[in-house]
Amino acid sequence: MRNGRSKLAVLAAIPLLAAACSSGGDTAGDGSGGGGGDLSASLTGAGASFPDPLFQDWIYTYSNDVQPGVSVNYQSVGSGAGVEQFLEQTVDFGSSEEPLNEEDLAAASEARGCEAVQFPVVFGAVVIAFNNPELDGLVLDPATIAAIYDREITTFDDPAIAELNPDMELPGDEIIPVHRSDSSGTTYVFSHYLSTEVDSWAEEYGEGKEIEWADGLVGGQQNDGVAQGITQNPGGIGYVNQSFAQEAGLSVAQIVNEDGNPIEPTLESTIAASEEADIPENFQFAIDNIGGEGYPIAGSNWIFTYTCGYEQASADAIIDFWTWALTDEGARDLAGELGYAPLGQELTDRVVAELEKTNSAEGGADAGAEEEAGAEESAEESAPEAEATTE
Repeated sequence: MRNGRSKLAVLAAIPLLAAACSSGGDTAGDGSGGGGGDLSASLTGAGASFPDPLFQDWIYTYSNDVQPGVSVNYQSVGSGAGVEQFLEQTVDFGSSEEPLNEEDLAAASEARGCEAVQFPVVFGAVVIAFNNPELDGLVLDPATIAAIYDREITTFDDPAIAELNPDMELPGDEIIPVHRSDSSGTTYVFSHYLSTEVDSWAEEYGEGKEIEWADGLVGGQQNDGVAQGITQNPGGIGYVNQSFAQEAGLSVAQIVNEDGNPIEPTLESTIAASEEADIPENFQFAIDNIGGEGYPIAGSNWIFTYTCGYEQASADAIIDFWTWALTDEGARDLAGELGYAPLGQELTDRVVAELEKTNSAEGGADAGAEEEAGAEESAEESAPEAEATTE
């Protein structure tokens, strides 16, 4: 995977784009977001809780400082509910840590009468977190994480954990694993990682937004519910987005990656992981087999829109908001401050081009009919001339 044909050009520093790529007050009409302050629309979106801290900061800044005429209401309901609401067309855009599959895309097209658009907007790390400062930096590998969630490992001083942490005095506390109880993109990233690394996990549990968990685990709604489950249960351990662990003051584990390196979840190690991704034209991908200095449990967040069916003011606002979030220097700084890795410049250019397909098919059928009629008329007019030439 690390030798894929299309690597992300993610730069090591934040901000990653030059000032010329960021939006500003003089960019209205040039295709970049956040220009002019002259848009007016009310947008609704729903989906993943994974990027919610960042999305809320983006929305606040955009609606207050960039486009005061645009309000954006993002509901952090989980990836599964976000996909469902998008397909039911009750929101203007959806959000998930798993891209729409071919079945979803077909359902969207049938329901809306036009194609859906999907594109990644940010990368992030899923961390293994504890409510015990003495465990900060505990080293875990895929096999021990799988065994903890399978209830084969039930205490922190288990020999398998002790072998990975020879210099750490481990408590004999019982481990209480916490998981997402809702349909979750974070669960998809976590279970996909374990499925690619641990054969027994792939056979027993597999991957998905929802998992049939082992007995004896604690469930929590959304990322903040898992964080609460960790803090409220002595010996709690759970998987959450990095920003939720930061906000809750939780300790986090170092995870052994594909090259055998124990890696702390940081912005730099998330950027390193994102550089491993091979991004196809349809933007359906996963971040697998991470080595080097990359943190191995990493994923992306996708946004979903449609190529038709919006009022033009809403379509303009959707394109402007997400273009601003992707390209504005301050917006990218916000992402980095919360532990999310912005897209590299090459991928950003591709994503903005995809984003601009939003509502692009509106009126396309009429235009196509007119073009076809014009072609037929032209053919009829040229027929006598062709006959004369033949004669």
